[in-house]
Amino acid sequence: MNILVSNDDGVFALGIRTLADTLAAAGHQVTVVCPDRERSATGHGLTLHKPLRVEPVEGVFAAGVTAWASSGTPSDCVKLALDAVLEAPPDFVISGINHGANLGTDVLYSGTVSAAMEGVLEGIPAIAISLTSFACKNFQPAAQFALKLISQLEQQPLNLPILLNVNVPPVAAEKIRGAVIARQGIRRYFDQFEKRVDPRGKIYYWLAGEVMEEGTAELPLLPSNTITPLSEALSAVSAQFVTDVEAIKDSYITVTPLQYNLTAYTALDFIEAWQAIHLPR
Repeated sequence: MNILVSNDDGVFALGIRTLADTLAAAGHQVTVVCPDRERSATGHGLTLHKPLRVEPVEGVFAAGVTAWASSGTPSDCVKLALDAVLEAPPDFVISGINHGANLGTDVLYSGTVSAAMEGVLEGIPAIAISLTSFACKNFQPAAQFALKLISQLEQQPLNLPILLNVNVPPVAAEKIRGAVIARQGIRRYFDQFEKRVDPRGKIYYWLAGEVMEEGTAELPLLPSNTITPLSEALSAVSAQFVTDVEAIKDSYITVTPLQYNLTAYTALDFIEAWQAIHLPR
C-alpha cells in the first residue's frame, strides 16, 4: 500500500523514523512529509501569510522511504503532500509516532491528531498514533501495532469519515494487556506562565503545564425536563466503553474513533427551545 506518514515532532524524531522504517520493511510504499522541526500543540493551524518551503531529506530513514521536510505545521504538511508532493492519493495517512500522549482533551491541541484529520477531510483513512511517555524511547511496539492495524483496515475498511486515535502504553511489548476500543476521556492541565526577561530587558512568558486531573468525559447533563431519547441512548452507549485515560493506565492500547463534526447533537432540542424564548427576533 501507499502510505503517507507525518508527525508534529519533526523530521528527526525517533518516533516517525521507527514508524516509517517499520512500514517500509513490511513492503509498503512510504512517503514522509513532516515538519522540519518540532511543531507540537499547533492544533489544526495552517500557514497562510508566508510561503511553505519543502526540502528532500536523505540519510534519516531506511532505503526506499521518500522523505520531505516542510517549514509548515503538521496540517500544512499533509495538505501539501496530498495536493502538491504525491502523484496520487495514498491509501492511508498515518501521523506519529508521537512522543507523548494524545489522550482525552489533548486531541483539541494535538498536531499529531490534526495531521491525521487532514487525511480524513480528504476522504483518506487515517490513524494518529502516540506513545504515552516522553521518557520512553521504545517505539517498536507502537510501530508493530500500527502495522497490524492498517493490515486489518485494508481487509475490513471502516468506510466512515473518522480517524482512529491510538495511544500505546510505555511498557515492554509483553506487558501490553491488549487493545481496546475506548471513548475520549478528560485531561485537565494546571497552566503556568513563567515570566522571564530577555538579554535586551524585554519581558516574555514561557508556558509550562502539568496534568492536574484525569478522568471521564461524560455527556453534559441537561435539565431533567429536557432529557431526550437521543441523549439517553448516547449515555447508554457511553457507559459500555472505558475512557482512553483509564485504559492506558491499565497498560492497554487504546483506539478511539474521532470525527471532525463537533455538533453537540444532544443539545440541539434544548438550544432550539431556548432560542424561542431568549433570542431576539
